[in-house]
Amino acid sequence: MEKVKCLIIGSGPAGFTAAIYAARADLNPVLYEGMQPGGQLTITTEVENFPGYPEGRKGPELMQDLRQQALRFKTDIRPGMITKVDFSQRPFKVTADDGKEIIANTVIVATGATANWLGLDSEKKYNGQGVSACATCDGFFYKNQDVAVVGGGDTACEEACYLAGLCSKVYMIVRRDVLRASKAMQERVLNNPKIEVLWHHVTKEIVGDEDGVNGAILTHVKTGEEKKIDVTGFFVAIGHTPNTALVKGQLELHETGHIKTKPGTTQTSVEGVFAAGDVQDLHFRQAITSAGTGCMAAIEAERFLADHNEK
Repeated sequence: MEKVKCLIIGSGPAGFTAAIYAARADLNPVLYEGMQPGGQLTITTEVENFPGYPEGRKGPELMQDLRQQALRFKTDIRPGMITKVDFSQRPFKVTADDGKEIIANTVIVATGATANWLGLDSEKKYNGQGVSACATCDGFFYKNQDVAVVGGGDTACEEACYLAGLCSKVYMIVRRDVLRASKAMQERVLNNPKIEVLWHHVTKEIVGDEDGVNGAILTHVKTGEEKKIDVTGFFVAIGHTPNTALVKGQLELHETGHIKTKPGTTQTSVEGVFAAGDVQDLHFRQAITSAGTGCMAAIEAERFLADHNEK
């Protein structure tokens, strides 16, 4: 049975940043990459809002840069997944998908979140070529163009308002005849002349060509009538699901499924276990904020070990 000072579960911006800081603090971190090595940015095209890249960087390349930096400081990066954790007592016991058991003095959970999608084949086809789940990340690419947002909650309303500041027109595709968002967000949407709400509509198909998305075919849920809207950007804003199945029953979670952390920290409900990135982020979901909490988690893990004379 292997013993480690700091185990990192996940390999997105949070996981790799935690690894960089933990390795530089001589914690000899072990990082398991998980199901999607590099996280959500590996399915993103251009990333232009991550500091230090004035010309922008493709998502997979950015994650490779972070990975190489973690390796430079001798992080032990391993393929595969952690399939079981026991946080009932410290040191913590975890099991990898190859059956290997590890005893860890501290654990940083950076398993991220998965965007909820409509489930359309065309959605997959044009993902990264006009289809996105993050207006803050990708909205800039559609400046002065017409776009669509799917959803009727706060997230969809926020995305629509953000896009309205950049785009010529924003269609909101809403299945019902009301918005589920807060009253304030509803008013912002309904009073914005650039936003047109298409009530009682669902998306049948996203259409495009070799250059990417150029429209969407919608169906009226009551009449069955179809209509086509001409858009170059299609934003799905129906929520994210945090990847917390591994720690359910082990750590305290929000109603949304995100890991609860103490305000201003990455400390979870179990001392010595820290959470970083989208797995604990209910609000921002940006690569840079994930990286920031990864830094915080590593520093807090190092201080925790020092306080317990385990460094």
